[in-house]
Amino acid sequence: MQLKAQKREKGIMLSLSEVEMEALARLADRKGQTKSAILRQALRLYESLDTKLSEGNRLVLEAPDKMDKAEVLLL
Repeated sequence: MQLKAQKREKGIMLSLSEVEMEALARLADRKGQTKSAILRQALRLYESLDTKLSEGNRLVLEAPDKMDKAEVLLL
């Protein structure tokens, strides 16, 4: 019988402002997920966007009526 490799998670201490904590709580409630899950998803999204942008891709948000477009830049 083979044992599955256990996923080892590491913790991190994170300080957020009251405004940031409220935003995190709203997102978690809206999505029905834990705050930790929201932060993990945000990190994966940021890394993915950073990789694509560093390859020369652009991120553009377009309004549903296609009348307004804005390019998103990451710092």
